[in-house]
Amino acid sequence: MRILLTGATGYIGKRLLPALVDMGHEVVCCVRDRKRFNPPESIRNNVTVVEVDFLKEESLEQIPHTIDAAYYLMHSMSSSSDYEKLEEISAKNFKKIIDQTQAHHVVYLSGIVNNESLSKHLNSRKAVEEILSEGNYKLTTLRSGIIIGSGSASFEIIRDLVEKLPIMIAPKWLQTKCQPIAVRDVISFLTKSLFNPITYNNNFDIGGPDILSYKQMLLGYAKVRGLKRRIISVPIMTPKLSSYWLYFVTSTSYKLATSLVNSMKVEVICRDSQLSEALGIAPLPYEEALKKTLLKIEENEIVSSWKDSWISGRMDQNISEFINVPRHGCLIDIRENDIKDIKRTLNNIWRIGGNTGWYYATSLWKIRGYIDKLVGGVGLRRGRTHPYEINVGDAIDFWRVLYANKREGRLLLFAEMKLPGEAWLEFKIKNDILYQTATFRPKGLWGRLYWYILWPVHDRIFEGMIKRITV
Repeated sequence: MRILLTGATGYIGKRLLPALVDMGHEVVCCVRDRKRFNPPESIRNNVTVVEVDFLKEESLEQIPHTIDAAYYLMHSMSSSSDYEKLEEISAKNFKKIIDQTQAHHVVYLSGIVNNESLSKHLNSRKAVEEILSEGNYKLTTLRSGIIIGSGSASFEIIRDLVEKLPIMIAPKWLQTKCQPIAVRDVISFLTKSLFNPITYNNNFDIGGPDILSYKQMLLGYAKVRGLKRRIISVPIMTPKLSSYWLYFVTSTSYKLATSLVNSMKVEVICRDSQLSEALGIAPLPYEEALKKTLLKIEENEIVSSWKDSWISGRMDQNISEFINVPRHGCLIDIRENDIKDIKRTLNNIWRIGGNTGWYYATSLWKIRGYIDKLVGGVGLRRGRTHPYEINVGDAIDFWRVLYANKREGRLLLFAEMKLPGEAWLEFKIKNDILYQTATFRPKGLWGRLYWYILWPVHDRIFEGMIKRITV
């Protein structure tokens, strides 16, 4: 069968794609930016890529009519203050174009929306479901709660909080109940629901066997990790303060923290649909899901991460908008150093950031990260998804990967920290020489002052960095 997969570069999409190929399907992947799409080499013969934007109806003409089913995995999660309207437009455009194809089944992954009072985010997902249900196809909606898996936003927040804070002064919404589910079980529900008549024109809540408060989830993580943690709930922490609390303690963005806090005040407990039994799925208990997730992290097998999505930073345009580094009106620092061992130098470049750091003046990089966090930036806490593999679109601390070709010996990064301008950092090997180029396009007078005021610091950092990389 030929399956249309939206959100192919997203957290769930990256994991669902190989599962669909393993089932023998041909998959047509919808992406906003082709340069960000990096499927495994082993499945590329079964994958077709179309570059579309569901907010732009004219771009959808590239979607083939000869598809048999489609997955709707697009969620903005507050990428804009007006994201409800954007999600409505996206859903309507999707429904319209699918109605013009031969597809007879659509599977939509949503959130649990059983409460009468819902957050703005969950209300938006419910509205999307209503729009999709009006199409000329069978609709299956799977409503999920907190997803536990390596790289998921919810899991990373839990990990950050427990690993960093022996004692937590936490908001009262930590007492809210939810029903977490392992990401592998989400993928099982998504694949086994496809073309299954018992799921047609219906919605189902999917979750694990445990109903827990967020406090119990945090303490459960501490138990699995062998950590002693104490949590004190206080009733006076407003949603705004709670959002700032998550933002400063964890690696999440403020926009995402705000959406999560508003959603976490609502109980997300599954209705008993008996879909698990019907599809032959036995969802993992919470602690078992945690253990498997931590094992994947230890083995560096993180397939996808929320940190690599646009919402984790400030880029919301295609990479092609930034890949041609400007020269006119820019301030440029170019350094070069002889390479003693090309293989070692390449490995050093490809390990930059995250736990490896930036090779020189680590304390200064950390200070810059703290300052960036204080002024609403991403800081250094995003780290990187894999310790030595880099793909276009990945986040590396407060940078975004624009170009990465190890055989060519070139890595190009774009700065996502708060700056009075735009910045690029490039590493390029040519004729046994490493060229390291920092480019800054200032915005107004303050941008130029910023560059020159910090020049003594940058001079020291850039020189030390290239020497350590080529050592």
